[in-house]
Amino acid sequence: MSAPELEIPHQLGRGLLSTMRSLLVLGQLMTESTGERQILDLAMTAVPSLARCRVVGIEQAGGATRSTATVGLGEQLTGVGAMGGAVTLQDVVWAWAYPLGGPLRDYGFLVVAADAEPNSEEQFLLRALAQQTGSALANRQLHAQELATADELATVNERLRGTVEALQRSMEIHARLTAVAVSDEGRDGIARAVHELTGLPVAIEDRYGNLRAWAGPNQPDPYPKDPAPRREALLRRAQAAGRPIREGGTLVALAHPQGDVLGVICLVDPGGSAGEHEVMALEHGATILAMELARVRSLAESELRIRRDLVDELLTGTDEESALARATALGYDLQRPHRVVVVEGHGRSKDNDALFQAVRHAAREEPAGTLLVARGAQVVLLADHEADWESLRQAVIRDLGGGTARITVGEQCSAVADFPRSYRQARLAMHLLQTAEWDDRAVRFDDLGVYRLLIGNESLDEVERFVERWIGPLLAYDTQRSADLVRTLTHYLDRGGNYEATAAALIVHRNTLKYRLQRIRQITGHDLSDPETCFNLQLATRAWQTLTALRTTPTGPVGGPAPSGRTD
Repeated sequence: MSAPELEIPHQLGRGLLSTMRSLLVLGQLMTESTGERQILDLAMTAVPSLARCRVVGIEQAGGATRSTATVGLGEQLTGVGAMGGAVTLQDVVWAWAYPLGGPLRDYGFLVVAADAEPNSEEQFLLRALAQQTGSALANRQLHAQELATADELATVNERLRGTVEALQRSMEIHARLTAVAVSDEGRDGIARAVHELTGLPVAIEDRYGNLRAWAGPNQPDPYPKDPAPRREALLRRAQAAGRPIREGGTLVALAHPQGDVLGVICLVDPGGSAGEHEVMALEHGATILAMELARVRSLAESELRIRRDLVDELLTGTDEESALARATALGYDLQRPHRVVVVEGHGRSKDNDALFQAVRHAAREEPAGTLLVARGAQVVLLADHEADWESLRQAVIRDLGGGTARITVGEQCSAVADFPRSYRQARLAMHLLQTAEWDDRAVRFDDLGVYRLLIGNESLDEVERFVERWIGPLLAYDTQRSADLVRTLTHYLDRGGNYEATAAALIVHRNTLKYRLQRIRQITGHDLSDPETCFNLQLATRAWQTLTALRTTPTGPVGGPAPSGRTD
């Protein structure tokens, strides 16, 4: 049986968040319970409401058992270790032992079974229940110690007072952090609460060691960050320990619902003064932090998915009412003028995700827009500002750490129905950049000049006849001989007949260029020194580039009305 991977739930909706809050209330009830048996009864009763599972039993430390059936699991439970794990039961498809880990020690395992492996949300809730049960057993143990010493008040009055204070402290910690979780105070609130409970500075970091929240005095500036290998070694050590560990002058606890480290909470304690209650506060803080980070991640992923779906629908064609409803849900004004922007490029590595992140960051900084989506090797941005497009291109290159980038921009969209047209214009302009072998640049469809005039022609028959009339023999020659005369003529005319510039662009010797131009004169019979002839030849080469780009761009109107349905 493979160990189940407990992933963060894909969406933390209201239902799941409500269940988590109910778990915290259940933990409070356990803490206030009159005995260990009541705590275990509450835990066993709660399992079916959290997951499609049944309780096999609770195997406690020292061999005590509270089960629905007599089971011999001692040997297997010894093998699974402090993190818990899979166990094998007869006629059971899936069984798992969740550790009842308290702040100070382990109290055994909650063993559950199911006819099918529970989903990640259910496994997350079961682990949280086990941790709450362990904490309650710890509190119950402290309370039992208090009662046991009550008969010896004459001789152990000081010890009893300390036990009472410890119990009160434990309750205070639990109540304070429960209040933080219910009130949605976020990372800053969690850091403040743990600082108030311990009196020590508290840092909350992301997985990679970047500071996300601080509470207390003497915040380092800049905040120290370990090299990646050392950081990963620390995380592995903390995961293996299953409880807070000391790293130099800091106590470190992980916010990780089974394996996936979402963050780290640190208690800055260079003097080593932290005791049991400080460790307890840190552990409870890590649990609340895990819930908070899981919620934030789910919300961010949901918003990103909604944004991506909205962009996809706008580019392929959607009804205005649906698009405006999605945009309103995101708090986005879709009724501002927009342009569709297509970006291609790469840094040192040809990583499409790196390009997406670079465009995303550059578009926010420029600013240009916030709605974008990756499509193959391209990134498509819906720009709601008339940005300096060349500055945006340079910003993308900087974010890539060097490399190349080219940007093409469609015409302005004044309505939802205009987006597919603007998108196709931007893609067509990108194909023209490639076909015409232009340098990397930012190009607006509005500025394409004669290319735009050719594209807007309702019938391309006349364009094709014009191309055939002026450079048809060259096209045929290139096809038959695998020659490069049309490309040579295009570069020559685009550079105003400058031999040196043309030879450099083609990467050929000047004599090779002269030979090719002579062949062009012979094949076409045209005089390349005549201005009117050169004008017509240049127009023909640009028309040929336009036709080539049109043949490699998805069909659909470029200058006319946008289609009512999807085009892809």
